[in-house]
Amino acid sequence: MTATRTISSWHLLLGAWALALAATLGALFIGEVMGQTPCNLCWFQRVFMFPLVIILGVACYRSDTAVWRYALPVATLGWLVALYHSLVYFGVFGDSIQPCGAGGSCSGSNMTILGGIALPALSLIVFSLICTLVLILSRRSTQ
Repeated sequence: MTATRTISSWHLLLGAWALALAATLGALFIGEVMGQTPCNLCWFQRVFMFPLVIILGVACYRSDTAVWRYALPVATLGWLVALYHSLVYFGVFGDSIQPCGAGGSCSGSNMTILGGIALPALSLIVFSLICTLVLILSRRSTQ
């Protein structure tokens, strides 16, 4: 007999929280330790990522599977900003990243991580994963 193991709802919460925490710590490291000034679009992504650490952390502590009701809108708005930023970065919208706004620019080679992944694309990946985990959680809690 083979038993299938399902990931508990708490583990989904923990995974989403860990992603948000890693992204937040990474953004703080890049900004505060490396001294890289974030562009305006990076700041907007931080506005949506940083609260997710607290929202998902409290939900983990309380085992609150209804967190999707308030975490998903925050993560989705962050995902939309990250999508737009990635499209600007890769030249789909307008010129290159220079119109990113006041502050730093994401176009430099020092704004990549893990062997060349651009920070806007990495942000999009993390927001996508968080949204996916929270959506799975929402489907479980409404069944």
